[in-house]
Amino acid sequence: MTTDETKATPADTTQTPAVSAGEPARGDNVAVPLSAGGPLARLRRRRAQPFPGVPAGEPAQGAGRPPRGRGRLAFVGLAAAVVVLGVVIYTGIRARVTANATLTRATTQAAIATVNVVYPKADAPTEDIVLPGTTQAFTNAPIFARTSGYLKRWYFDIGAHVKKGQLLAEIESPEVDQQLQQAQADLKTAQANLALAKITADRWQGLLKTNSVSQQETDQAVGNYHAMQATLDSQAANVRRLEQLQSFEKIYAPFDGVLTARNTDIGALINAGASTPGLINAGASTPGQGLFTLAAIDKLRVFVTVPEVYARAARPGATASLLLDAFPGEVFHGTLVRQANAIDPTSRTLLVEVDVDNAKGQLMPGAYVSVHLTLPDPVPSVTIPANTLLFRKEGLRVGVVRQDKAELLPVTIGRDYGAAVEVLTGLQPTDPVILNPADSLITGTPVKVNTPPAGGATPAGGTTP
Repeated sequence: MTTDETKATPADTTQTPAVSAGEPARGDNVAVPLSAGGPLARLRRRRAQPFPGVPAGEPAQGAGRPPRGRGRLAFVGLAAAVVVLGVVIYTGIRARVTANATLTRATTQAAIATVNVVYPKADAPTEDIVLPGTTQAFTNAPIFARTSGYLKRWYFDIGAHVKKGQLLAEIESPEVDQQLQQAQADLKTAQANLALAKITADRWQGLLKTNSVSQQETDQAVGNYHAMQATLDSQAANVRRLEQLQSFEKIYAPFDGVLTARNTDIGALINAGASTPGLINAGASTPGQGLFTLAAIDKLRVFVTVPEVYARAARPGATASLLLDAFPGEVFHGTLVRQANAIDPTSRTLLVEVDVDNAKGQLMPGAYVSVHLTLPDPVPSVTIPANTLLFRKEGLRVGVVRQDKAELLPVTIGRDYGAAVEVLTGLQPTDPVILNPADSLITGTPVKVNTPPAGGATPAGGTTP
């Protein structure tokens, strides 16, 4: 046995505890005696010697550098750390990009306005139009006084049918009576003066032939005669004026009709010389008004404003049907007698007059009537809610949804039903019309149609098929 084989190394001493003879090794099932030349001893010696052929006590060549296996291990660990770091950075950046994209999509979706839509309701082609109107007396006049005084008596009250020339009331005006008497006396004086002037002029002209008087004196006599003639004419005119003024003390009906108002009574002061001449004025602060109001109702007028789009239906001579709530089921017939021949630029309507015979007196002035005018050609139309209209400087517009974008369409309005309007041109029954559009809505604005909830509920303000 050599020295190397028998010499115990520090590794053997420290790493392998001593095993007493006869005690089995830890972890062995069979007790194997340890000897210097045993296999375990040789294995320990090989492990204790780092490099073959180099004694254990001598340092091996390159013993200060790490072995190759460890360097490789460090490189692999560094690479793995770089990969993990890259994965972490990529994951963080990707998460941030994904969050930004999600936020952008959410913001974009939130910016798109959600709208409710309604589809126009197709109506049957319009063959006639129904327009509101008010009946008016064919002739209606307030009757005023032309002389001052007190009302002596009146003979007819409201609702009375009177004929032309019938006496309605009398006024007492003593001042006018006295003025007339004075004027008549002045007229007689003027007549006497004229007669005397004529005699004088004739006498002087006769004396002039014998040269008994001068030409100057004769001319003065003739001139005085002509002046007296003019004075007589003036006095006669004054008498006629006062006679006319006195005749106004009696108030007569100017035409056949019905008294619809009486605004005076016995003893009321009538002041024809107030700031408004010819009006009743019972005091300085009392506004003037007529004594009576007389209306001719044998024929009535009905003034109707026809929309511009239906102006072609306003043909003079065309027949019109009138319906009144006071006469359910009864139709009155009239004739369109005239039109204004001009469109009102404010309301865009044409004023027409329809005359209705009222010989039986069934209709009364001031009644509300529905006037039916027949159109020469049927007009197709649709109906939409009134809260779909947009009023722009370019004209009336309606917003519709096409390819998820709003589009403003010009429309022509027909009849106004209050909550809904009739559209003659510009819309089709298949156009989704936006309800309650914003004033800022323009063509090209992205919109999203509000989907009705489950169960067929209708969005607020409209219907979506």
